[in-house]
Amino acid sequence: MFPGLKERLRRLQYRLHDAEIPTIVLFEGWDAAGKGTVIRRLSEGLDPRAFQAWPGAAPSELEARYHWLWRYQVRLPDDGHMAVFDHSWYGRVLVERVERVVKKKVWRQAYQQINELERWLVDDGQVLVKFFLHISRPEQRRRLERMHRDPLERWKVEKEDWRRNRRYDRWVEAIEEMLARTDTPLCPWTVVEGTDARWTRVKVFETLVRRMEDTLAARELSPALVSRTHRAAEATHADRQRRDHADAARMRSVAAEAGLPLDEGDHAGGPTPGDAGAAGGGGNPGRKD
Repeated sequence: MFPGLKERLRRLQYRLHDAEIPTIVLFEGWDAAGKGTVIRRLSEGLDPRAFQAWPGAAPSELEARYHWLWRYQVRLPDDGHMAVFDHSWYGRVLVERVERVVKKKVWRQAYQQINELERWLVDDGQVLVKFFLHISRPEQRRRLERMHRDPLERWKVEKEDWRRNRRYDRWVEAIEEMLARTDTPLCPWTVVEGTDARWTRVKVFETLVRRMEDTLAARELSPALVSRTHRAAEATHADRQRRDHADAARMRSVAAEAGLPLDEGDHAGGPTPGDAGAAGGGGNPGRKD
């Protein structure tokens, strides 16, 4: 099952690239829930030229000068590319709330700002998939202890990981409110049970593949949905020509009723070759005088 899902995802990456559809994947979850492992498996079969993973980090001095969402917006993918966020803009209502980095008034306002951003992304025809990897408090502690005993993984465990495990109930309160206030019909959350690593990978891949396929099907039915894309230009080419001819006919009719002369170039919706030469300073561009 899993190799097949990886191949479907690989093919979908190229199809969405051709369709100029950006894909945004957000990973939130408990420390030691396996986010990094899932992201690594996700990236294994993808073309790195159209894929970028962004780790969570505190804002830089420059980023702190702008609106708090700006540093995420500048990392959004180009059309046809994929961006994966290991921790995302939800840090405002999770870590910054629980650790009291910002005031209550500030993180409460963030829910509406997040929903507006995500609605704009989906209305723009982009794929946006949100995962929360969940494990229990005892399971999290077992994993932290196992990693701490392993010389190769000990560096991953920091003091704040133990502190967050002790404050598990406080985090649960923030997580439950986040899920309740930002789970929308357009941008739903997918809560993934992180106890079994294989189950976690399969659910993440199945969900992502399904959402990518749905968005691709919608774009193929309505190629003109996103006007900046090449497919939209191709789909609306005939309509634009009809509008141009209709505008030219209306111009001729109005001019005739007013008794005004109308240049032949205007009849066709543009200047004649002679007019173009006069406007440009004379001469045929292919002729040497």
